[in-house]
This record gives sequence, C-alpha cells and structure tokens, in this order.
Amino acid sequence: MTGRNSGLIGRTAVAFVLAASLSAVADSAHAGTAGAKVCRLDEGVLTVDDLPAGSSVIECGAVGRVVAYDGTGVTVPEPGTAVSVDALATDGSTHGFTLEVAADGVVSYGLADAAADSSTAGSDVSDVLSSPARTADDLSQEPDGADADAADNGAGTEVASVEAASSPSACGDGAYKTDDRKEYGTYNWYIGDGGMPGALSRTDAKWAFYDAIDNITDSYNDCGYGDSVGAKANFLSETSYEADINSSSQCTARDGLSTWDAGDLKSGVVATTCSWTWPMPGVKNDLREADVRFNTHDYDFTNKPTSSCSNKYDIRSVGTHEAGHVFGLGHVGSGHENLTMYTNSFLCSTKARTLGKGDVLALRSIY
Repeated sequence: MTGRNSGLIGRTAVAFVLAASLSAVADSAHAGTAGAKVCRLDEGVLTVDDLPAGSSVIECGAVGRVVAYDGTGVTVPEPGTAVSVDALATDGSTHGFTLEVAADGVVSYGLADAAADSSTAGSDVSDVLSSPARTADDLSQEPDGADADAADNGAGTEVASVEAASSPSACGDGAYKTDDRKEYGTYNWYIGDGGMPGALSRTDAKWAFYDAIDNITDSYNDCGYGDSVGAKANFLSETSYEADINSSSQCTARDGLSTWDAGDLKSGVVATTCSWTWPMPGVKNDLREADVRFNTHDYDFTNKPTSSCSNKYDIRSVGTHEAGHVFGLGHVGSGHENLTMYTNSFLCSTKARTLGKGDVLALRSIY
C-alpha cells in the first residue's frame, strides 16, 4: 500500500468515527428529552395542561409565564424553586396550588393540600436576589374608607353559621393539614406601601400584623397547650416594595422581601398568601419569601369589631390565618369551622385569632 493510499484510508476512518460519535451524541440528546412531556405555550395565561407535570421550563421557555389553576395563578419561577398560592375565599371554598421547578427544569404540581409530613430537618440558607423584580403594574394602593377603630354603623353582629355551631369545638377538633413548606430560620417581614386594611396607619397595621404572626409563632391558644413551637419571626421595616401578588390573586415574580400589604385582589377572595421555597427532597421545602395581601378593594376590615359590626373582617383573624400559610399550614374544610385554618374567615368574628387543637398540632408536626 502506498503512503498516499494509506493517508486516504486513515482520513476516511477518522471521518467515519467522528460521524458515528456525532450520531451517538444526537441520539443521546434525543433520548434525554424524549421522556419530557410536550408543552403548548400560546399567548396569555397558561393552564396546568399547557405546561404539564414532567415538562421542562428550560426547553419550553416557560420561566416568567403565568400558570392558572382553580381561580388562582403563579408565575413560573427559575429552576430550583417552588411557588405556592393560597387564597382565602368568602364562600369557604379552597383555592390554591403549588408549582415546583426542579434544578433540571422539570415541572411538578401540588394541586391539593398535602397531608402532614413528619420529616422536618433542614437548614436555613441566606437568600440574596441579584436582580429583584418590581411589579408596579400589578399594584393597587387604594385605602379603606372607614376608620378601623370607629363604631360600625351596621345592622348587628353576624349570626354564627349553623355549620360552626354543629362542628367540634376549637379545642376538641384535632384535624389539620400541612403544606410542603417550613421556615428553618427566622421569617423576616416588611410593611408595604399604600393603604392598609381598616384604614390603619402603617404603624398600627404593623402591630396588627405583628400580633397575627405571633399568634402562630407562639401557638396562642385557649386549649391549655404550651408553646413548644420553634417558629420565629421578626419585623424589619417599612418598604416601598409591594407584595408580589396582582389583582387576579396571582403570584408575580418575587422580589426577595416578605411583604404584607393591602390592595386589589380577585373578587370573592379576602386575602392571598404567596410563598416561594427551595425544594429539599425528603424534608419540608425551605421558605425563601412569603407575601400577604388583604383585599381592601372589595371588602372592609376592622381592627376592633364592635357589637354593631356588620360586613367587616377582623384584621388579626385574617392575618393569623394567612400567617398560618406562611409557616406551612394548609386549609381544613367543612366540619372544621372553629379552627383558625378553616377555609373561610367569618365576618365580625375574632375567634380565628386563637388557635384550636388542630392548628397547634399542625405547627408541632412541622416545628
């Protein structure tokens, strides 16, 4: 064989090996995506069918899009993040879900309240956003039109519902649900801009929210249970940032601050909590941020319900319920009307300020 022919044969062999290698890489890449579910990202708000569980937010280009389910919605977060929305509805129905994006971009959903999870070990990690999102177009700063502490000019107190009267007492009802969420460190929170519920000043709103959050972290109850819950919270300051929740009760992109405020939400929703966590397989997800908004556009609130109260929600009762969501508590439904985490907050009632047996047991199961 001549040197010229030998060189030609050598180059042919190299080319064949290279082509085979490229083909193998292509086949491998195809095999890696073949199992992923197909997404359909048309314009507008998406559904859980448009971005199904098992699809990839990376391949679909879905980060930043809104996914709606059962009257609520969340903005798809970056990989390695989960976002949950919980809405307190006037009719006692449950509205909320969780969208989790794994580190590799694969989507999964939690479309119902989760059962209690006894795995609670974990560690808190500092959280700094390099480019926090501002969502000014979603904001509403209209104040309430009534003095929170003034006497109400109503027709009388709300009559207790038949369901609440026939349900177990708060201290006799051990039912609870928890979500896949835990604050492993300290929940640092802020007061946002704009009008506050009950037309409170930002200072007075701070103390009302502070008391509501303490009801959860101190497991405040009249059932004789001591405080063995290790949850912690700390008010930091007022801020020009707003809760990352829009007028459709949807979670927008998070800005890194856990903000409590008031504004416009979807009609039929008294308050909404949005929570962002870092997935932690085998234990509760690690809370990174949790925002709360009261719906002062459609509903009136008071900080001191009087005997003549009519058609107003108690700020600290609603706040205690929402703080329960912040610290990982889920809703309980019909038959459990006397618990703080019942799916409705009764007008002119302060009973949700005080935890029931199930509320305390839920916190103890997490903390």
